[in-house]
Formats: sequence, structure tokens, C-alpha cells
Amino acid sequence: MTDRITEIWGERTPYGSGQDWPERVDQFLAEGLTGDDVDQWVQSACVLCSNGCGCDIAVKDGRMVGIRGRVQDRVNRGRLGPKGLYGSWQGETHKDRLTRPLIRVDGQLVETDWDTAMGRIVDRSKDLLASKGPLSHGFYTSGQLFLEEYYALGILGKAGIGTPHMDGNTRLCTATAAAALKESFGADGQPGSYTDIDHCSAMFLYGHNMAETQTVLWSRVLDRLDGPNPPRLVCVDPRDTEVARRAEVHLPVHPGTNLALMNGLIRELFTNGWIDEDYIERHTANVEQLRSVVDPWTPERVAETCGVDAADVRRAAEIFGTSDRVLSTVLQGFYQSAHATASACQVNNLHLLRGMLGSPGRGVLQMNGQPTAQNNRECGADGDLPAFRNWENEEHVRELAGIWNVDPGIIPHWAPPTHALQIFRYAEQGSIGLLWISATNPAVSMPQLSRIRDILRKDSLFLVVQDIYLSETAQCADVVLPCAAWGEKTGTFTNVDRTVHLSEKAVDPPGEAKSDLDVFLDYARRMEFKDKDGRPLLDWSGPEDGFEAWKECSRGRPCDYTGLSYAKLKGGSGIQWPCTDAHPDGIERLYTDGEFPTTPQYCESYGHDLLTGATTGETVYKATVQPGKAWFKALDYSPPHEEPDADYPLRYTTGRTVYHFHTRTKTGRSRRLNDAAPEPWIEMSVQDAASAGCKEGDIVRVTSRRGRLEVPVRVGDIRPGTVFAPFHYGYWDTPDGGTSEGGSPASPTRAANELTITEWDPVSKQPVFKNAAVRVERLRAGDGPSKAPDTAASRPATGGQP
Repeated sequence: MTDRITEIWGERTPYGSGQDWPERVDQFLAEGLTGDDVDQWVQSACVLCSNGCGCDIAVKDGRMVGIRGRVQDRVNRGRLGPKGLYGSWQGETHKDRLTRPLIRVDGQLVETDWDTAMGRIVDRSKDLLASKGPLSHGFYTSGQLFLEEYYALGILGKAGIGTPHMDGNTRLCTATAAAALKESFGADGQPGSYTDIDHCSAMFLYGHNMAETQTVLWSRVLDRLDGPNPPRLVCVDPRDTEVARRAEVHLPVHPGTNLALMNGLIRELFTNGWIDEDYIERHTANVEQLRSVVDPWTPERVAETCGVDAADVRRAAEIFGTSDRVLSTVLQGFYQSAHATASACQVNNLHLLRGMLGSPGRGVLQMNGQPTAQNNRECGADGDLPAFRNWENEEHVRELAGIWNVDPGIIPHWAPPTHALQIFRYAEQGSIGLLWISATNPAVSMPQLSRIRDILRKDSLFLVVQDIYLSETAQCADVVLPCAAWGEKTGTFTNVDRTVHLSEKAVDPPGEAKSDLDVFLDYARRMEFKDKDGRPLLDWSGPEDGFEAWKECSRGRPCDYTGLSYAKLKGGSGIQWPCTDAHPDGIERLYTDGEFPTTPQYCESYGHDLLTGATTGETVYKATVQPGKAWFKALDYSPPHEEPDADYPLRYTTGRTVYHFHTRTKTGRSRRLNDAAPEPWIEMSVQDAASAGCKEGDIVRVTSRRGRLEVPVRVGDIRPGTVFAPFHYGYWDTPDGGTSEGGSPASPTRAANELTITEWDPVSKQPVFKNAAVRVERLRAGDGPSKAPDTAASRPATGGQP
């Protein structure tokens, strides 16, 4: 196997339209070992991006020592990306692993036993419930737990405590994916399949740097591009990514102007007659409202607003309008920007206008950013009701109460679920007195970090953190619970295109660490949560019990798992939902018949006003919906709330690098990955660097209205007027190990979210990480070039073109 740090996507295996993607097995073992040395291979799937690549874990002498791709898996056909190869098991064996619970004593975290730690949590929990009620509790979780763990958390939060204050860090990465699918189609769930890459004649990537965020999926695209009859490629991204370099049309829009572009593309379809009138008539509603919204958005107006060429807008629209099989993918460049839900809905609208859904090569993938984000949304750990039930539908609430055997009144449904930024606001105000954070690190990943640090350190907040390392967030906690990581526990999870994998326990967790499921079950037992008949609310003995319980909860819903089992998921490929007795092998694509889950009695949501976020409500929805038809939702463009000005003349946007995942909890502890991107940087164009008097590697100060960074500059091929920073870097590996005594970051500041704004999309409630205004000042010369990767989008400038 080639070195996958420098050769990120591995060797090419080209193939043509309609052919199967060829197999290629990637494998990496600990130094000095060969396959003959491995005691056993244990089935799993990778959790270091959202792709969900099937894999096997190599075990020797009770330790994880390697990984290989599963050649029979439909997702990856044996391939793995750099993070999976070099960061999966390696990132979990560091000496920093938490092995015993910690409690805060006299201001310091000290080791203790599980009974003492859980006793503190339960005592505080019971006291708050007695004195302030269920609204005193908040839960903030991850996109990296297993399905069974999310479902347990959803039950104990909704039916045990009865709090609406539940969300996950999925709110930060792909809440807009769910929102757009619900607004357009009536329910969450990806219409398309990864196999659409094998059949499409054109691909559109909207704000999706697939080459770095889903490297194996990009390998699939590269193999199509290098094979016969390659698809035409269109990229929307302000940076000159690897996707942009392979694209026929690159639209480097100003951050925050996605909706203007989308309105212009749709107008071109109407103007040129590139629409399927019959499909629109039979399967959609509200097309005239869409037409009226987009009508003013000529290519010239789009060009002026977005900073792109009008000819490129026309050419991109022509590719979409005349290709016979189009696949679209969408990610953070849309989800974390202004008008997130409206922009993502316009991608859905393009496909509805042409009837490009439900058949090979014709689909939409509103992508996820994490490996188990889909399960968070499915199981209700993000605040929604489990199995895509509608919180405004009383019958859905009664149905769920029957499954759990509880009174419907305890399940919160009197108002929308509380989103993450509002949960932190309630903690700031003092109404939430206990905040339980699992497997995520908001002290680095949330916007406006100075404010988040202040909230986490409030005396009025009892903070519980469960994780595998002492993260920046865990350093603020009153109780820290050591948990098992991937490969140290069993469970299932579901990727972007609805493929469910089983991940089996390969080794024991270190020390006294427990699985997140065991922690939640222990808490429910100690709290004595009961159903109406006095039986334990959560009486599972392990993850398989949880999976069986989840199957019943999903029965008859869009995400029906009833045809799956642990036994069925062992040995072969992952399987897509819905999987039922009628469809025992799963369903590859949704909406093949043009029927959508918009019926009032069945839909997951009654929809929202895209401008204000106000819910449509049951009465209006029933009066206006055409059951079974998709809904054209549209909104006119308006500028982002924070635009460049004389004091802050540059646009600021954040994102990922191929070598790290989230806040580097694991990848930062993998030598190979960390050596490839050891420290933060910002990217500036040649023109902007010259204006600031900067050269490659100089140390600069980047300042917004909320904070500042002091990092080296990479002079790269980003569009002029825009500054980019990777969001992965915090403070745990700085010289003082985290934060200074007063709770402020060590100097110099380096976390990208010191600068971002506390603002969110009105519908999805996803934070707007990609729209801020900054200024850049040169501080001093650096010690040479920045240590930003010389691969992918962060490579040095090749000539200063945007």
C-alpha cells in the first residue's frame, strides 16, 4: 500500500458508467507485524468520518494492532482513508487515556471510584428535579456514539426525566441536512445512494470538500473521473480544493452567498425549459412560488452578488439541465453558512424540477459530517422524537408513550426541542443546573469560545463529561467519566446513505472505563426510572437488547429497522434501511415511485417558514399540503448579518483538513496524522497576503469582533477577500496543557472558533461558522514556511488565482 499521508486517495482503479466499483483492500498493521501475526480480525466500520467504511480490526495479545478494509462492503469495497488507517486504533492507545472517574475536590479533578462519581451525579440530579423540575437538566451528545447508546439516552431524557433540552454536536455539522430533507420531502433520510456515483453523468458538490472530508468516497469519484464516460463535475467552494481542480466548472462564491447562486441556477432551468413538467405536476406542489422567488436572479445578478462569472453560472445550469443522470452532494459550505436550510432546499428543488430522484445516478445526498450523526437524529438524542416522529403530532407522542409504557404527558412536546445553542444559553442564565456532555468537546467546537468557556465554568452549573481523554471541556467538569472507545464496545451505526453496520468489541477498554451505554443504563437504574407498571424504564442487559428495542420503535416509520438483526449484520456488508420483511435486503434509493412522506398523519414535520423559522403548524399544514407530494420551499437572498467593512475587511470561514477529525481528540494523538498537520494556520490569497505585508509562514493576528488568533499564514489558492482557518485545534497539547488559571486560553490563541459568531439558521438552528468579518495584521516573521499540509486544498499558492 502506498503512503497514504502523501498519496491521500491511494491507487486508482478506474471504471465506467454502470460498472461495479473495483475492489482494493487497504491494510495497515503495527510496525513489524504481518497478517500472519494477527490473532483475530474483528468486524467493525470506521468512525473517523461520515462515510462509514466497513473494516476489520486486527487483534494480537488482547490489543488492537491494525485495520483493513472489508472488501465485501458496499460502502468502500476494501478501501480506507488516512484517518482510518493511521488514527483509528492508534488514536486510542495514548498514555493520556482516562481510566478512572474524576471528581472535582477543592477546585481540582481527582481520581475516584464509579460509585462515588455516579453518586455525585445522581444526588445532584435528584436534588434539581425536586427543586426545579425536569427543565433543570440538559444533555449534549455526539455524532460518534452507537445507535443503542443514543436510544438509551433518548429514553432516559424524554421518558425518565422529561426534558426537552437534548441535542448533539450534530447541530453544528449537519442539522441542516435533516431540516432540508424534512422541509422538501416530509421526513429525514437520504434519497440517494453512494452507488449513484457509479451511474451518474454529472455530479454537483455544493460546499462539499469531499476530497478531504470523505476521502474514500472521493476515491470512488476519482475512479469514475479516470474511467471511460466520466461524469461532468461542478464544484461550489471559495477555496481551490482538489474537487475544484478536477471540476469542469468551479464557482468560488463569496461565503454567505450560496442562496443567491442557487436561486440563479434554478432560474436558468425555468428560463431554458430544463424541467420535467409531468413530474412536477404529479409529484410536487408550490412550483409557482419557487418560480416567482428565483425570477429576478439573472446570471449577471448572481455574478455581482457571489463574485463569480455569469458565464460559469450559465454553464453550471446547462450541465444540470441537460445531463440525463445528476447526483448532488451537500455539506458544511452550505450547512454552516447564511440561509443554510433555504440553500439546501434549493438543491432538493433542482432535482425535483427535473425528476432526478429514485433511479440509478439520479439522487441527492445531504451529507453528514460524523459517522453516527444519522443515529443521533433517528433515536431522538438530538431532541426530535425517535424514528422520525413529529413532536407536533399528538398521535405520534401517544404511539411513542405506548412503546415505552409511560404517560404521554412526560414526553416533552409542548414546544420545539431545545437546540444546542439555546441549551448553552439556558446554562448561562442558570435555568439548566446540570449539563451532561458525552463524547464531544464544545470548549473547542462551539462558536464564540470565550463565552462557552465562561458558561462551562459557571459555579451554578454542575457539569458532567464522559469521554476517552481529558479534553478542554472535561477540564471544566465537576465529574468526568472514562468511557470505552471504538473497538472496545459493541453496537451499530448508520452512515450517510442509510447503510447500517455492526461494530463488534475487539478488546477490553483500559482500566475502569465503561461503554457509554453502560453509563446511561447505570444512571437510569440509580435514578430508579420506571414505566407505568413499575418496571425499569431501561431493562436492557446489553447493546443487542437495545437494538431489538429500537427495531420496535422504528416499525412502520421511514427508518424501519425491523428486518435487521445483529446476526444478519455479521459477516457481510452493511445493509441499508428501510429493511423489513418485505424488503429483507434493504432499499437502495428512496422515492422511486415519486411518493413522499408528506401525509399529515405520517410526516416527521409540518414544516417551517424559511425566513423566520416559525413552525407551519398542524392546521395550516393540513390545509395546504398535497399528501404524497414533495414541497418546493424557496426564499429570496439577503446578505449575511456580518459582512466585511472598513474595520474588518475580510471574510472569515472555517473548515477541515484531511488529516484531522473534529477537535483532534484521537487524530492529534496519532503520530503520522499529527505530523502531517501539527499546528493551526490560516490561509490567505496571494493578493491579500501582499496587502497585509505577509509572506508564507509569517505569524499574523486575525481579529474579529469576538476574539483573535495568532497563527502562521499559508499563502494559498483561496479566493481574494476570504480567510480560511481549520477548526480542529484547541489547547490540550499546548505547553500548559489547556487553559490558564483564569480559564482563558493559553497565549497565543489558536482555536478558530475564538472568532466565530453566535448566530444560527432559523430553521435548522445550525451555527453560522462560515460567515464572519475579520482583519489580519502581520506580527513577525516565522521560522520558515507554515506547517500547513502541502497536499489537498491547503497546498501553497500556484499563481494566486482565486
